[in-house]
Amino acid sequence: MPGKIPLTIQDQLNLLQQRNMTFRDITAAPHFLANISYYRLKGYWWEMQIDFVNHNFKQGSVFEDVIDLYNFDRHFRLIVFNAIERIEIALRTKLIYHLSLSYGGEWYLNQSIFKDKKEHIKFLSKLLNDMCQSSEEFMVKHYQNHPDDYPEAWKGLEVVTLGTLSKIFDNLNPQLPEKSKIANEFGLSSAKDFSSWLRTITLIRNIIAHHSRLWNRVLITKYSWPSNLTNRVLNYVPDEQKKKKVFPILCAMIYMNDKISSGHSLRNELHELIQSFPNTAIYKMGFPPYWFNEPIFL
Repeated sequence: MPGKIPLTIQDQLNLLQQRNMTFRDITAAPHFLANISYYRLKGYWWEMQIDFVNHNFKQGSVFEDVIDLYNFDRHFRLIVFNAIERIEIALRTKLIYHLSLSYGGEWYLNQSIFKDKKEHIKFLSKLLNDMCQSSEEFMVKHYQNHPDDYPEAWKGLEVVTLGTLSKIFDNLNPQLPEKSKIANEFGLSSAKDFSSWLRTITLIRNIIAHHSRLWNRVLITKYSWPSNLTNRVLNYVPDEQKKKKVFPILCAMIYMNDKISSGHSLRNELHELIQSFPNTAIYKMGFPPYWFNEPIFL
C-alpha cells in the first residue's frame, strides 16, 4: 500500500481549510506549519475533529486555538521537567551517599546488595560502558590517571540517566535499610511505592526530552498510591483510570519536591500558567474542576 503524498506548506493549509479549520490570521499560519510541523500539531487538534476517518473539524475549530494549546503544553512540560530535575538530582545524591557510607565507594559492583543478579550484570555492563565512553572531564581524567580502577559511585553515577537510577533503586534488595531510608526521605514509607513512582516519572521525563505532547497524554505505566497520602496530597486515592492522566503523578512530584526543596515555586508556576491560558482543557490531563483545592495546593 503506497504511503501518503508529501504536501507543501500551502497544500497543508489548503487541506486544513477544506476540512473546516478556520483562521483568525491566515497569513501567520504558514510560519507555524513551517516551524512546528503539521504532524506535531495534529496531536493538539485531534479532538477538534468531528470524525476520525475524513478528519473534518467541528464547527468553530480555530487554528490559533491549536497554537495556544501547543504553547500551553510547551510551558507545562518545562514546569514538569524542572520538578523532575530536582527529583533526579536528589535521587542520585541519596543513592550515592547512603550506599557509599554503608558499602564503600564501589558499591555498584557489589552483587550481594541487589535482588536480581541477572539485572545487575546487565546494568553493570551498561554502566561501565557509559562511564568509559563519557566525555565528561572528570571521567576522562579518572581513566587517564587511574586506568585500572573503577570510578567511585560519586563519579560514575553522575553520567547515568534517571531511568538507570530508577532501575538501580528498584533492584536493591528490599531488606536493605538504605532503600527504605531513601524512600522515607522522599516522603514515602514504602520503597515499592517509590519505585513505581520513579518508573512513571522516568516515562514522563522521556516524553519531555523528546519534546512530545504531555497534554491529554495517556500514561502507559502503572504506579501505586499510598492510602496514607489521602488528605495530604489528594482528597482521594486515584484509581487506575485517573492515574492514566498526568495530574496525580504531577501532585506526587510536587509532594516530593516539598521534601527536597521547600522553597520551590512549582505551585505558583502552575497557577500562573493556567491563568495565562484560561481556555485550555486541563481536565484532559486529569485536573479536577477545583484542582487548586486539593491538599497539595493549599
